[in-house]
Amino acid sequence: MNPLIPTLLLLLHHIHFSTSQSTSQPPTPSGPTNVTAILEKAGQYTTLMRLMKSTQVADQINTQLNNSQSNGLTLFAPTDNAFSSLPAGTMNSLTDQQKVALIQFHVLPTFMSVAAFQTASNPLRTQAGNANNGQYPLNVTTDGNRAVNVTTGVVNATVSNTVYSDGQLAVYEVDKVLLPLDIFGPASSAAPAPAPSGGGKGSKPSSSASGDTSADGSGDASDGGVRDRKGLAMVGVLIWWLVRMI
Repeated sequence: MNPLIPTLLLLLHHIHFSTSQSTSQPPTPSGPTNVTAILEKAGQYTTLMRLMKSTQVADQINTQLNNSQSNGLTLFAPTDNAFSSLPAGTMNSLTDQQKVALIQFHVLPTFMSVAAFQTASNPLRTQAGNANNGQYPLNVTTDGNRAVNVTTGVVNATVSNTVYSDGQLAVYEVDKVLLPLDIFGPASSAAPAPAPSGGGKGSKPSSSASGDTSADGSGDASDGGVRDRKGLAMVGVLIWWLVRMI
C-alpha cells in the first residue's frame, strides 16, 4: 500500500468539510433599502429618478423605509414614456414646490399589496396632502382580473406591472403620470361681475328729458286751456251785456 494514500484521503476529507462549512453560511445581509437603486435596476424610470432626487423625495422615502416604526410605503412609478407623453413644457411650468407635491402624490404612506387595493377605501391618502378636501384625491378600482386602475380627477392610469415588493416597499408601474387636481385641475376663479350697461345710465337722462318735455308740454297745454276758457267767458259776458242793451 502506498504510504501517500492515507495522507491524500485525509486531505480530501478536510477539503470537503471546509467546502460544506462555507456553503452552509447564511448570505451577507443586504444594505438599507434604496428606492432609486430599485428603480435604476428596473430601468425606464430615469425621469422619475431625477425628479425624486431633485425634490429630495427619494431621501425622505429611504429614511422612512429604514425607520423601524414605518408602516411601509407604496410608490406608483410612471415610466419615461409616461413623462414624454405629457404636453410640451408641462414639467418646466411647475414651481419647485409643485414638483415636490407632484412626486409626493405618487407615494402612499403605507405598504399596499395588489390584493389590498380591492378593499381600499377611496380616496387614498398620499404624501402630497389630504385627499378629502379635493386637492389631492387618488382613487383606485379593480376588476375581476385584479387589474388596478388609478384616477386623479385629471387622468386615468393603469397599474401595468409590479416592479418591486418586499412587504415594506411596493413599487407599481403606471402608464401615465398621476396629475393631481390641485395643480392640473381647471382654475376655480370667480366670474367677474358684469359691468354696468351704458344704456342704463343713458336711459335715465333720456327718460328724464322725455319726462321734462312731457311735463313742459302738458303744462303748456293746460295753460292754453285756461286761457281759452277765460276768453269764452268774456265773450259770453259781452254778448249778455249787448242783449240787455237792446
